[in-house]
Amino acid sequence: MNNQRLTSFVALVAWFGVLLQLVLSLQLAMANGKSAGDGVVAYLGYFTVLTNLLAAVSLSWPLLRPHSAAGRWFQRPGVASAVTVSILIVGLAYHLLLRHVWNPQGLQWLADVTLHYATPLLCLVHWWLAVPPTRMAWRAPLAWALWPLAYLAYALLRGMWLQSYPYPFIDVTALGYPQTLLNSAGLLIVFLLLGSVLVAISRARLTPLVR
Repeated sequence: MNNQRLTSFVALVAWFGVLLQLVLSLQLAMANGKSAGDGVVAYLGYFTVLTNLLAAVSLSWPLLRPHSAAGRWFQRPGVASAVTVSILIVGLAYHLLLRHVWNPQGLQWLADVTLHYATPLLCLVHWWLAVPPTRMAWRAPLAWALWPLAYLAYALLRGMWLQSYPYPFIDVTALGYPQTLLNSAGLLIVFLLLGSVLVAISRARLTPLVR
């Protein structure tokens, strides 16, 4: 499989996950007597959804418009690595913190597996096979962390407005701000460590083995 076919395949899986979850969110909202707009608001509250959507766009744009400014930007190894770390933290956080919280069935199980396992793992494979290694700066993960930090600010402001938080570990109503921020700092540290691992791997792949 060449790189373009691999990118297309991973993009299709990512789009399948986000679109399936959108349909399920709309169905759930309407089943509970709420509007489609309420379903979209709930859907867009999750880091999982937003990051999978980011992955889908970042993979698709270079395929559709490779010579556009956005297409070239998404093809940069640093940007591709930032997206990869972000989607990997989705899978890791779900596996460690959330998979025991509920037991999805049917299509919701399929959406969960796609969003939390299939797309993160495929993005990692894509990063390894299709993203050229480069000597990224060790401080690069600090810039990549702007994405989860922006989400945290968004989730807290959204939660304050709606009195509903998407994840139990940032539920200010139940935990208070000190514990919420402590939990967030722990996840941020994991993000930075994971990003540093990708930087180290990328740099090591450029270094010839000394015999």
